[in-house]
Parts: sequence; structure tokens; C-alpha cells
Amino acid sequence: MLTGLEAIFFYVFAFIAVAAAFMVISSRNPVHSVLFLILTFFNAAALFLLTGAEFLAMILLVVYVGAVAVLFLFVVMMLDVDFAEMKQGALQYAPVGALVGLILAAELIIVLGGYTFAPELAGSTARPTPPIDQRHNTAALGDIIYTDYIFFFQIAGLILLVAMIGAIVLTLRHKPNAKRQSIPAQVARTTATAIEIKQVQSGKGL
Repeated sequence: MLTGLEAIFFYVFAFIAVAAAFMVISSRNPVHSVLFLILTFFNAAALFLLTGAEFLAMILLVVYVGAVAVLFLFVVMMLDVDFAEMKQGALQYAPVGALVGLILAAELIIVLGGYTFAPELAGSTARPTPPIDQRHNTAALGDIIYTDYIFFFQIAGLILLVAMIGAIVLTLRHKPNAKRQSIPAQVARTTATAIEIKQVQSGKGL
């Protein structure tokens, strides 16, 4: 159970996280959306710290804030993305998005309602959390991911790899006038073709 001070911090961090998450989807500027997303991650990490899951909090900051969110920020700021054109075709996918949102909302309501009306379900998990004095939460998480659910973990990694390759293929733009790297040509280079010696006359600099 949370103490009085911890409960205050919980509600503060939870309120800021929900407000920042709402601003992510409501901001018109994509850069502002990414910055609000980073604020959401920071508050979620603080909530993890309050529950004693410091490893998940640090992973959330290092992976999502330090890599994913910063990558999004660089992509949004550096690429010439026509967001007006993207928004024009977004309305045709609105019914599918609404259907997926309703399904997720129904699943959350079922889970929360089940724990509310049947609290004993929390103690009937297949892999209960060991006491903190017997097994650290980082070690317990490693046992679950790399022992009990190792195949699901590998499948998730494979799906992420396929998604990354697909994103690269879809966003690759071939420009006729752009110079591209030719790996076979670079490998086949010799000393005669790689180095060119210029005879500079005396008194005439470059």
C-alpha cells in the first residue's frame, strides 16, 4: 500500500502523464507532440519507481526517451514530411482505428472489472511476483523473459525486425539525381584507382 506522501506523488505523476498523453494526440505541431511524449515517458518512469520497479523505470528512460523518442524527434525535424498530405488520407482509416480503439477499451474494462469484482484473481497468477527480499525484481523479470517466455520474446524480436525493415523499405525514396553508395564499386577499388597524385607547381596553391 502507498503511504500518504507516495499517494500524493502517484496522483501528481499520473495526472501529468495522462495530460501529456492527451497533448501528444491533440498537438498540431509534430515536434511538440514528441516533446509531450517524452514528458509522458518521464512520468511513467516515476510511477514505476513508486511501485518498486526501478529497472523498468530506467529501461523506459534509456530505451524510449533516449532512443525512440529522440529518433522520432530527429525524423520529424530533419525529413521533409508533408503532414498536410498525410492528414488528408487519414480519415479513410478512421473507422478501422475507432474499431481497434473500442476493442482495446473493452479489454481494459473487462480486466479492470474482473479485478474489481474478484480481487482473488490477483493471487492466482501463473507466475506470482517473488518477495523482494528473496528475489530482486530485475532478476525475477529476467527469469520470466529469458526462461519461461523465451520463445515469445524471440518472436517479438523477429516481428520488430520485420517491422523495421518494412519501414525502411516503405520510406526509401529513389531520387534520380542523388548520389548513392555503391558497395561493389568500393570493394573493387585498387590503389591505382583509389589514390590520385596531383603535381602542384611551385608557388601555385590549391
